[in-house]
Amino acid sequence: MKRLLRGGAPTPESSQPSPQSGAAPAEPHARHSHGLEQFLSHLQKRDSLRVLDVGGVTQANVSFITELGHKLYAEDFLRALDASLAQGQPGAELDPGLVQAFLSQNLDFPEGHFDGILLWDALEFLPPPLLKATIDRLFRITKHDSSSLLAFFHAEEKAVSVPVYSYRISDASTLLLARRKMRRPLQLFNNRGVEKLFQRFHSVKFFLTRDHLREVIVRR
Repeated sequence: MKRLLRGGAPTPESSQPSPQSGAAPAEPHARHSHGLEQFLSHLQKRDSLRVLDVGGVTQANVSFITELGHKLYAEDFLRALDASLAQGQPGAELDPGLVQAFLSQNLDFPEGHFDGILLWDALEFLPPPLLKATIDRLFRITKHDSSSLLAFFHAEEKAVSVPVYSYRISDASTLLLARRKMRRPLQLFNNRGVEKLFQRFHSVKFFLTRDHLREVIVRR
């Protein structure tokens, strides 16, 4: 489902837990984000850019991006993933038809369409066949030499479950993180694993943090 969002009218927040979450969202906490700073500095260099947020519709993000003069599209990867899997169970096998259906429903955009993509922490929860296909599709729909992706990866490489957050842009260097639920990551990546994941892209930059999240900027 393609959703082009514009500032002004309220939009439904995406921070509510899915039926499988089993816990209410926690109160948001503020996080200084060097990755967000870098991502937004790229957007501020030009006007009328196109940005994709895969964390669902969040009014704070809609307002912030559109007030910069850009267009924001939103998809909720994890809700779409749960809808694609049998009984909504993360980790179930995906056949090629389901992989293609996921891409068609969530990433059906023209080649070179986006100047920026907010991936947040979604990639860790995609089954391997879907993750590979998603990375290939992200490469295709981002602009060559002029696009950026912002992604977060949990640092605990042996974690059984990790928090899934709703990421809300507060200002140019601050995010509000609201925990949606706990979820089992299907893949956890060290720095080398992240570099390999984005090996087709031009560059991968890591930002040191003091908590359990690593911030990554990927240049197309």
